[in-house]
Amino acid sequence: MPLADLPGSTTDPDAAVVRVLSYNIRSMRDDREALARVIRACTPDVVCVQEAPRFFRWRKAAAWLARETGLVYTTGGATAAGPMILTSLRAHVEHAEDTLLPRVPGLHRRGFATAVLRFGGGHRDTGARESGDGSSKGPDGVRLGVVSCHLSLAEAERYEQAGLLLDHLAALDVPYAIAAGDINDRPEGLAFRRIAGQLRDGWATEPWGSEATSNPKNPHQRIDAVFASEGVEIIGCGVPTGLPGVTDADLLAATDHLPVLAALRLPRVAPV
Repeated sequence: MPLADLPGSTTDPDAAVVRVLSYNIRSMRDDREALARVIRACTPDVVCVQEAPRFFRWRKAAAWLARETGLVYTTGGATAAGPMILTSLRAHVEHAEDTLLPRVPGLHRRGFATAVLRFGGGHRDTGARESGDGSSKGPDGVRLGVVSCHLSLAEAERYEQAGLLLDHLAALDVPYAIAAGDINDRPEGLAFRRIAGQLRDGWATEPWGSEATSNPKNPHQRIDAVFASEGVEIIGCGVPTGLPGVTDADLLAATDHLPVLAALRLPRVAPV
């Protein structure tokens, strides 16, 4: 049977529902058209990309992917050593930055692509209007910190990067935060468990779709994930195999990882 879709993107007086996609796209070296079809079919508000193009004319490739998927380039790519963030027009970008992590000689340089987004509010930070119970009802909407990451293949470096990721998210000082990416570690691994010890693992919390993300021809391990901070309601999270509009042929042709799609509910909260 076809997989039931996750809730669509919505904003109401009490909360915003945001769809987040994490996807290692192998520098767009495979079938670009299939890649674009998969992303479009998932109808994301936020795409956390890993292995974005980062060499010759990488900005042109990023612009093509954004255009073909109906999204907007937000940050990352070569400037973050691979991680990148695309967003829909629904997201207002308050802040974006790229961070390069310490280099270990002989290993690939890693980095974080980071954005602070606002959903369901106006585009000016004019101060939230409060209801009688103190909750935010005003134009500021709901703020969400997002980090796209691709951790090391080396265990010791990967564990250290997991700690840097947690510190980086905490420093964003936002009500809600997510980290999404290629962890290069399984759930029982040290780095994965370090992240899951402070953030909630989307699949483990509310499994939806399929679990394994590597590789498309023989899915047998989950090394890609979406993690969320406390307060984020995870409606569902997993690989969208069987989702109407996402064909097995496109998933096989697009890249060497399967995507992870999550629907997250972000309640409006009282300003601190």
